[in-house]
Amino acid sequence: MQLLRRWIDGPWVPPQVGRAPYLWIASLAFFGWKYLYVDAYALEYVLLALTLIAFVPIYFGSFWYSGREAAPFIAVAFALGAAWAPFNFGASTFFIFAAAMCSRLGPPRVAYCCLAAILMSAAGLALAMQLPLSFLIPTLATGTPVGIACIMDAQVRRSRKDLLLKQEEVEHLARIAERERISRDMHDLLGHSLSLITLKAELAGRLLERDPAACRQEIKDIEASARHAMAEVRSAVSGYRETGFAHELERARAALAAAGVTLHADAAMSSMPAMPATAENVLALALREAVTNILRHAGATHCEVSLVCQDGLIVFRIRDNGKALAEAGAVAVMQGNGLRGMQERVAQLGGWLGMQFEQGMSLELRLPMERTAPGGRS
Repeated sequence: MQLLRRWIDGPWVPPQVGRAPYLWIASLAFFGWKYLYVDAYALEYVLLALTLIAFVPIYFGSFWYSGREAAPFIAVAFALGAAWAPFNFGASTFFIFAAAMCSRLGPPRVAYCCLAAILMSAAGLALAMQLPLSFLIPTLATGTPVGIACIMDAQVRRSRKDLLLKQEEVEHLARIAERERISRDMHDLLGHSLSLITLKAELAGRLLERDPAACRQEIKDIEASARHAMAEVRSAVSGYRETGFAHELERARAALAAAGVTLHADAAMSSMPAMPATAENVLALALREAVTNILRHAGATHCEVSLVCQDGLIVFRIRDNGKALAEAGAVAVMQGNGLRGMQERVAQLGGWLGMQFEQGMSLELRLPMERTAPGGRS
């Protein structure tokens, strides 16, 4: 029933196979070659027509099945060849079709074994019935290369299909990685900027009655911070964000100052050698996340930042004198999206990240100076 439906509705062969099978069916002309020079009984013509009517749907239907499901099609083609061999030497065509169908069996070892069995059986049949070489030679000389070529072609198609599946998987993983990157970047960008805007809004509210001029300045700062955040979000979504560490340090100083926290930067930072862009970007984002956590959780009044190069490593430290977090609070900070994203970025560059919660928070980050590409490639 399924074969009949395909025969009526089409297509007769899978689109990936192409149109060559429609040409191969013309090989049945060799089966009718005898009747150009030999008269036959009417019954033989009837049987010839019935054979062709039965074989053509079986031939096209075999392209839709693989593995064990293809075995009946091979058996029918072989049986037709064996039945006609004593009466029509062009029946070798059916053995050749059966050899070609071996490629549908799946694993190459199984397909080659089936091909060998078909050719050996056809040769044994020819010897048993004492058929002439005009039957045996076309069967072996054509069936062997046709069968091998079809099996190799099936292998190539399967390999191409596997390659396409792997490419789709890689593209899917790349999309997931990009979503995670954007998620981390949005958290880092908006978390810091919104914390700063919140602090300045609270300060503006307190200054509204006492110092309108200072209140207006804070409102202007809020507007500038919001515009800057929007610009950074656009850059992050486009994938072109590269934040300079020095620029991020000045923004951190301004954000901490708005919260009444003094930032002290190590003077040795000015003598640091030029850092790889990827490492500098990770350090800038780490500084931003650390400052955001200080503003949210620490209640500190003083913060120290240092950046040095030791034994080929970039060592970044930041600590504050805020209140010690309870164990639950420290766990919440460590498991937050910002620190998780920071750990992922550091790991991609082959670095190390450590944190302590004693008197305030202390963070240390180490990155190799030369190992700049994700996955550890220079």
